[in-house]
Amino acid sequence: MKTNLSSQITLNRVSPRYYRPENEFERSVLTRFEKIHTDIYESVDEASPVVAAEIAAMIREKQKSGRFCVLALTGGNSPSNLYDELVRLHQEEDLSFRNVVIFNEYEYYSLHKDAVCSNYQTLRERLLDYLDIDSQNIFTIDGTIPQDAIYEYCRLYEQRIESFGGIDIAITGIGRVGNIAFNEPGSRINSVTRLILLYYVSRKEAAKLFSSPDQVPVSSITMGISTLLAAKKIYLLAWGEEKAEMIKASVEGPVSDTIPASYLQMHNNTRVILNLAAAANLTRIHYPWLVTSCEWDNKLIRSAIVWLCMKLDKPILKLTNKDYNENGLSELLALYGSAYNVNIKIFNDLQHTITGWPGGKHNADDTYRPERAKPYPKRVVVFSPHPDDDVISMGGTLRRLVDQKHDVHVAFQTSGNIAVGDEEVSRFLHFINGFNQLFKNGENEVINKKYAEIKNYLLSKKEGDLDTQDILTIKGLIRRGEARIASTYNHIPLNHVHFLDMPFYETGRIQKNPISEVDVEIVLQLLKEVKPYQIYVAGDLADPHGTHRVCTDAVFAAVDIEKQNGAEWLEECRIWMYRGAWAEWEIENIEMAVPISPEELRSKRNAILKHQSQMESAPFMGNDERLFWQRAEDRNRATANLYNRLSLASYEAIEAFVEYVPL
Repeated sequence: MKTNLSSQITLNRVSPRYYRPENEFERSVLTRFEKIHTDIYESVDEASPVVAAEIAAMIREKQKSGRFCVLALTGGNSPSNLYDELVRLHQEEDLSFRNVVIFNEYEYYSLHKDAVCSNYQTLRERLLDYLDIDSQNIFTIDGTIPQDAIYEYCRLYEQRIESFGGIDIAITGIGRVGNIAFNEPGSRINSVTRLILLYYVSRKEAAKLFSSPDQVPVSSITMGISTLLAAKKIYLLAWGEEKAEMIKASVEGPVSDTIPASYLQMHNNTRVILNLAAAANLTRIHYPWLVTSCEWDNKLIRSAIVWLCMKLDKPILKLTNKDYNENGLSELLALYGSAYNVNIKIFNDLQHTITGWPGGKHNADDTYRPERAKPYPKRVVVFSPHPDDDVISMGGTLRRLVDQKHDVHVAFQTSGNIAVGDEEVSRFLHFINGFNQLFKNGENEVINKKYAEIKNYLLSKKEGDLDTQDILTIKGLIRRGEARIASTYNHIPLNHVHFLDMPFYETGRIQKNPISEVDVEIVLQLLKEVKPYQIYVAGDLADPHGTHRVCTDAVFAAVDIEKQNGAEWLEECRIWMYRGAWAEWEIENIEMAVPISPEELRSKRNAILKHQSQMESAPFMGNDERLFWQRAEDRNRATANLYNRLSLASYEAIEAFVEYVPL
């Protein structure tokens, strides 16, 4: 069973020539904008063994001369695969860690003495507990020390590092604000190990480690910039499109305390290790025509022309030969003969993405439409990771599919129960109790008992306490009710509304379980039952809580199983990926753009507002202060505005989709 197919999605097929240069001359040409040595791999699985092998080589080299190998390590998600590979080398290839000294790069502050969530605990669970390292050679920062002892404690931690001859290799990731370790924006280049106040974004990013966002400590004790820069070698690891913006700023931008990772430009032995998704914004990947001759395909041409239009603030059909020549795109003139020929090709290409018939237009020529006219009507399954992602992400398209008489099913993949505030539970408890008093004269003892029990628990609930199963059940029921109301508003019959309650989600914590065969089987059974001609899934692979990716992987895994089994229905099925409240598809990748009228946009807003528990009190609004309906409208209007700026069409709003073709 393949449960990581989303990681293999490559929207723009990047030529290996751009990220795997054959010689140093090619590298120097391609990386002219990069100020740190950067290696790009197709996947995390390809990159991690390379770094692990280099670390292993240094450990063995030190062993031969009887010296310690000093490593500074971080928790987080970035080094997980690397740590797995180091454990494998130890267990299968006899790599000993007896001469290795470990220094923990940071620790949350302040922690309770019995805290189970810490960076050190993460290091132990992922790496240290599986090695033959001497416990006396593991040094970690104490997140429980008194405040008045912090300064001296940090000084001694620096001194201890120096006593071992300094750090040989430092492994670090990069945070969403450009931090390395927990050196937040504003950190000075001469900073040493110290207490630092965490940015709100960093605390949100760390929320998975704790039971709730409120439980993440507000501070951290972290190695400083100068401490890390004193290491003989530094590896910065980054995976995924959510890191792409900060990687570009750190590798190609100026050195600035607003992006602490940019200080690595001043280190003479740093290597940035990326997968293609994390490298997506680097010039050689995003704008290769600025550094080398290109292998032009339709998507790269589209990307280049849209970039040129935005840079010059011109619509497509007004671009001239001079515009192409002055902006590194003369190759296209040589290929197509003139700017006009390129312009009209891309104009038509983008124009053909627009359709008011997301299920295909019945009895119409579908030659230039993104969806087929036949069969009609189509059986459609819209997968919604949480009980509101369907209307947030594609509410206009969903309603249009229904209005155009397609057989639409909506599958809510998780209960969404942890995203309901306690005050919502109290509100519904008061209603249930009042209902009992009014119509049953308070005689239902089960209701009376549960009301008192849950009310007392909520009154005594402390920060960090997990919800009881009864409370989680009530929160799940609240979200089910909202989803039913929104579906009814969109004229979807309730027998077409499916609550899958995938088990991986039901931990009561932000951190979820890994996807399992049980999760995939639930999705598989629905697909076998409906046999859809269209599937819509979440393409928000960088969503802040990770649930979207897992839910999408479950759908892809189920589709893959059916493909291997030769399911006939799959031959006629197309899979469309939408994006939700976090980001939108880049215009060069959009394959279906569904216009939304002002009335339809208002209906979409109304459907989102049916999810009352997810308005101001929703715990996981992310780093964007706008409400979900505001984000969705702004995003849809921005897509329409982009099409308008290119002089393609002028609409109120547009929802965009990318097709997924099973591997």
